[in-house]
Amino acid sequence: MDKNKRTASKAPLAKRSGQYRRLVIKLGTNLLTGGTGSLDIPTMTGLVDQVAELHRQGLEIVLVSSGSIAAGRDKLGINSDRKDIPFRQVMAAVGQGRLMHNYEQLFDRHGIVVAQALLTKRELSHRGGYLNARNTILSLLSLHVVPIINENDVLATDEIREEKFGDNDNLSAMVANLVDADLLILLSDVHGLYTSDPRKDPKARLIPVVKRIDAEIEGMAGGAGTSHGTGGMATKIEAAKLATRSAIAVVITEGSIPNVITRLAEGEPVGTLFLPTGTKLESRQRWMISRLASRGKIVIDDGAAAALKKRKGSLLPAGIKDTEREFRRGDMVDIVDQQGCRIACGMSNYSAEEIQTIKGAQSKEIMSLLGYEYGAEVVHRNNLVVL
Repeated sequence: MDKNKRTASKAPLAKRSGQYRRLVIKLGTNLLTGGTGSLDIPTMTGLVDQVAELHRQGLEIVLVSSGSIAAGRDKLGINSDRKDIPFRQVMAAVGQGRLMHNYEQLFDRHGIVVAQALLTKRELSHRGGYLNARNTILSLLSLHVVPIINENDVLATDEIREEKFGDNDNLSAMVANLVDADLLILLSDVHGLYTSDPRKDPKARLIPVVKRIDAEIEGMAGGAGTSHGTGGMATKIEAAKLATRSAIAVVITEGSIPNVITRLAEGEPVGTLFLPTGTKLESRQRWMISRLASRGKIVIDDGAAAALKKRKGSLLPAGIKDTEREFRRGDMVDIVDQQGCRIACGMSNYSAEEIQTIKGAQSKEIMSLLGYEYGAEVVHRNNLVVL
């Protein structure tokens, strides 16, 4: 064996002190292909070299990598831009091995072991599956392995919306939430968030820091995806919203910037930084706010919304106006105000049908309305997270 290589069980060569300890880095399709239809090995080499340097310094790094479909299309010599599910699944099946082979060769030059993890939303929506995935990834990190994660496109479909992440921006936010990362880096072919589309507006300005994602910020994002990838700026903002709520800093920037990963890890301002908006949450709370297991919505009035935000108490039937979608007792639900803004999430003590019967009533009336009760609270404060 090459003396310069080390096994996965050995510690990194050096330690560093910095504000970030655990990073999740999302590498977009357009970045990895250079905007072409095939993987750009020089670009991949430069990115891997940067990750290897941080790994040597003692940081824990998880990669969420796109590119399997592009790799499959290139391998089969197919130039079609078809986006139907069976075609994309076939391309992913062919390309995933090729993508990982390239990563393995590039990291092997640095003596770093990599591991592939293919996730689906269905498995993570169950608490047990979420914990299993978390434990596996954290165990890999403890062995100084670099996990490389993608959605299992061969199995996942978007025919049922709840079963698919839809793009690797959202998947990377879920992974950052899963492993309690300090920083999520979304690398693509855009430099950051601008006040307007810089390709159309010469007066567009880069926004260096976003303290909180509000309607104005979301409006700047638009909704268009890139030519080969599925995630536009709107999906990146959605991903940033989830991650920052879990006290994770997020950066959106261009992956082709020289040494961008190492510079960001050192805290250098590159692209757009989204500051964390919440405090560190326990694993169960992070799972709850991820919306992985959300089955419906409870709409509440302004008084109940204010009470939850200020006092962070339980949700009582008196403040409920309506429900959306069918859900059962024990299901995770989003709690939204009358404008549709999500203000909390939690585990419901009552089904949607039961809530329709008791909404607006006092807790003491539940027994007479239903003939039974599961408690005075529709969502108890111990099973509720205010956003």
